[in-house]
Amino acid sequence: MKLNVCVLFGGMSPEHEVSLRSAESVLNNMDPEKYNIFPVGITKEGNWLLYGGADYSLLPTGQWQDHPNNRPAAISPVRGQGLLSFEGDSVVREQIDVVFPVIHGENGEDGAIQGLLQLAGIPYVGPHISASAVAMDKTLTKLVADNAGITQAKWLLVRNSELQNRMDDILDTVEGKFPYPVFVKPAGTGSSVGVSKASNREELKDALLSAGVYDEKILVEEFIDGHEVEVAVMGNETPVASEVGEIDSGAEFYDYDAKYISDTSVAYIPARIPAEIAEELRQQAVRVYTAIGCQGMSRVDFFVTYADNRVVFNEINTIPGFTSISMYPKLFVASGIPYNELIDRLLQLAMEA
Repeated sequence: MKLNVCVLFGGMSPEHEVSLRSAESVLNNMDPEKYNIFPVGITKEGNWLLYGGADYSLLPTGQWQDHPNNRPAAISPVRGQGLLSFEGDSVVREQIDVVFPVIHGENGEDGAIQGLLQLAGIPYVGPHISASAVAMDKTLTKLVADNAGITQAKWLLVRNSELQNRMDDILDTVEGKFPYPVFVKPAGTGSSVGVSKASNREELKDALLSAGVYDEKILVEEFIDGHEVEVAVMGNETPVASEVGEIDSGAEFYDYDAKYISDTSVAYIPARIPAEIAEELRQQAVRVYTAIGCQGMSRVDFFVTYADNRVVFNEINTIPGFTSISMYPKLFVASGIPYNELIDRLLQLAMEA
């Protein structure tokens, strides 16, 4: 029998557009012979719509929202109710076997959607509530990594609410702890949204204010001079790591523009590092994945220093990009698992979790 699969996409976070592109790729690679597919998009305003079209290329353009066959929809937290869609005064109920959330960022990757699905008793792809919440908040990730003895960049937590009255003190503290340049990140965004590299005091001030637009908690990190590398991990009790990939951003750093807009970045799979370092990275990726408590999937990002090939943990993404150029699927393709088979495996892992 076919599985009824709901693919959730969109959302109200700054990563809305990335989610639409990820969902397009996921939906185009799901086998309709195996799955009854229910694409549910969340608009930037927070409205849930069961997409009534068959052309998934309309997702990235935003035109999907205006399809005449769309219906307002909701996943009921009441067990057994599944996906509800509304046609006039009528309610259509669809039993959902598994959900594939492809919502990046706030309210999709942070445990919120996971909590709803757990209440509803519906299996879903990716880590559960606690791991999602910890991985989404980079400062909590740092605390777990420190406790697990995982080597990472030195860091400092700054709060946006203190910037207005204590800016000079905060700048002095950062300058006393780190040499320039430093990286400044909102604690709870992905896709490098709101991330800046600061090379002097004025740039640091601007970077803090910019990050504060997106989150109350701001992370300041030391600069690590090295290869930017990524490892895809998949599994529940016995997770496996993919081939190691390397990103050459072609810019100051791998920011949102380099990831999704410009054509300056280049991916190297396998990464341009010694084989023994690649093996260490795979082991460290599984170690981070396990320490956070992940299951299903995640992408773990590291630096490998140019000077001495030291492995330094950067961050973990529990709903990594699934666009046609995203590293998570490309890394498993390079490891011998085609994109459509990867989706099959992730859905199966969700059912087993």
